[in-house]
Amino acid sequence: MLPEPVRAYLIEQGWGAAARSVPVAGGCINAGCVLHLTDGPPLFLKQNEHAPADMFAREAAGLAALAQPDGPRLPRPLLVGEQFLLLEYLAPAPAGPRAWEVLGRQLAALHAPAAPAFGFPHANYLGRTPQPNPPTADGWVFFGEHRLMFQARLAWEGGRLPAEGLRQAERIAARLRELVPAQPASLIHGDLWGGNVIPGPEGELCLIDPAAHFGWAEAELAMTALFGGFPERFYAAYAGAAQERGRPLAPGWRERFPLYNLYHLLNHLNLFGRSYLDEVLAGLRRYGR
Repeated sequence: MLPEPVRAYLIEQGWGAAARSVPVAGGCINAGCVLHLTDGPPLFLKQNEHAPADMFAREAAGLAALAQPDGPRLPRPLLVGEQFLLLEYLAPAPAGPRAWEVLGRQLAALHAPAAPAFGFPHANYLGRTPQPNPPTADGWVFFGEHRLMFQARLAWEGGRLPAEGLRQAERIAARLRELVPAQPASLIHGDLWGGNVIPGPEGELCLIDPAAHFGWAEAELAMTALFGGFPERFYAAYAGAAQERGRPLAPGWRERFPLYNLYHLLNHLNLFGRSYLDEVLAGLRRYGR
C-alpha cells in the first residue's frame, strides 16, 4: 500500500499517481518496489512497517553524505518517513566495459579526504542492527569498542556467541594497534558487499543501502571481498587512484581483510543466526589467541 505522504508528494510534484507498483526482489530487511507514475519518472520505494523510527532518516542522511562529486553514484533521497524511504530510481543498463575500474577510482576519491575524527554526526544502522558512531579521535578505539565489541556483546547477550568468543573479541580489541597500521578516518559506505552495487542508467556501477560513517578505508575494501569479492581490476584501479591521491594502501592490506570482516560476520550472526557462528569463531580464534 502506498503511504499517504508519498501520494501527496507525487501530486505536489505534478507527477500524478502511481499507475503501477513492481516489487523488486533481493532485500532481506525491507520491501522494495518501483513506482511507475502517470505523469512522472519511475521512483523506488522502500518500506518496512517494523523499522525503527529513525532508520530510514539515517539512511537518507548517509546517502546525502556519500554523494560526493568524484565519488560513486547513489540514488538521491526524495522523501522519508518512519516506515518508508522514497528514492530516485536508477534504472539498470548494461554495465560499461570499464565499469569496475571506474568504481575503484571513484571509491578511492571518496576515501581520500581525511576526516578529523572517526564516527558520524549520529548513530545509524547496519541492516537493522544499530550502529553507534560517537566522534572518536582514535581509530583503534573506535573499531575496537564501537564496531567489534559492540557486535560481540550483542551476540553474547543474545545467546549467539559463547563466553570464550566474547573473551577472544576483547583480546583482539586490546591488541588492534599491533594488528592494524595507523590510518586516517575516511568517509565510507560502510556495507559495501556485492549486493549493494547495482548497474545504473548510464552503464555505471552505483551504490545503495549504506551504513555511512567515517572509518578505516581498508575496512571498506575488506567488506567488498566478504561475499564473493569484486573483480581484481576494481582493486587495481583503487590502488592506483589511492596512490595518485596521496593515500597509498599500506603493505599487507589484503591480509587484514578477515580481521575487519569480523564486524560484518558478527552482525550477520546477530541478524540471521547460527549459520555464521563457525566462521565467526574461526576468525576470533585466529586473532584472539
